[in-house]
Amino acid sequence: MSSNSITIKPNNHRVYQCPTEKKIELLNKIISENKKADILVVCSKEPQAIIDALENKDVKVIEDRELIKQPELSCEMLISYDLPIKAIVYMARVVKASARAILMLDESEQKELYHTEMLLGRAIKQEVIEGFEYIVAEPKPESERPVRKMTKDQIKEVAKKRYDEKTQEPKEKKEYKPKRDYGDEDKKSYSKDGQKKEFKKDFNRSDSAGKWDKKKKEDNKFLGYDDNGKAKFSGKSGDRNHRHDGTPKSKWDAPKKVGRKINIKARNPKSED
Repeated sequence: MSSNSITIKPNNHRVYQCPTEKKIELLNKIISENKKADILVVCSKEPQAIIDALENKDVKVIEDRELIKQPELSCEMLISYDLPIKAIVYMARVVKASARAILMLDESEQKELYHTEMLLGRAIKQEVIEGFEYIVAEPKPESERPVRKMTKDQIKEVAKKRYDEKTQEPKEKKEYKPKRDYGDEDKKSYSKDGQKKEFKKDFNRSDSAGKWDKKKKEDNKFLGYDDNGKAKFSGKSGDRNHRHDGTPKSKWDAPKKVGRKINIKARNPKSED
């Protein structure tokens, strides 16, 4: 077996959730259930405290510093009592197992497991054994506000106090300036002929009312000729509606020049003899 390769199957590599104060109890339970297996327990420090607490004294307990010094050491089942700070150190532990590897993990160590799983290239399956779950802190009950019972006289007194607070005059009154009274002389004038009008205009009777109404057109009259001999008219129509001599044009004037007339006589059919 190579000294730097993991031979155990992913399904045989597990994490057991367990609080730190219950790890010795869980460790003895796992060892008692696997008496025939070659078990090796590895910890980061203080292996002697674990050895003294074990029920089966035949199980070997070693710390990481001693494990590195023994490259030939191997076992069937490896139990990690804790999670080392460096992920590469945990990988050195798992390499020693040939069949199964277990990691007992406290809730405070869960955040450090991410680095180990990244180095391993996969997530490690986690299991919870009954009786060794993480201690879940019960939510504290919300403090209920004590209900104070009041008599009828107390209720009336409180209601009267609230009414007085809302209706009483403020201690410091703000002095507001009175509104200016605008007389007729102060009103602006919008008239063009000098006559005054009220400030509020009646838009229905304003100066612009009827400005765009259609007005009746007056007849265009001939006024004579100018210095150049051109006819002048009262309107803007000019030569368009009048002749150069000043006479108005008729709407359907016939053209003065017409085309050459061709007389066509009908041919009589020859009578049969």
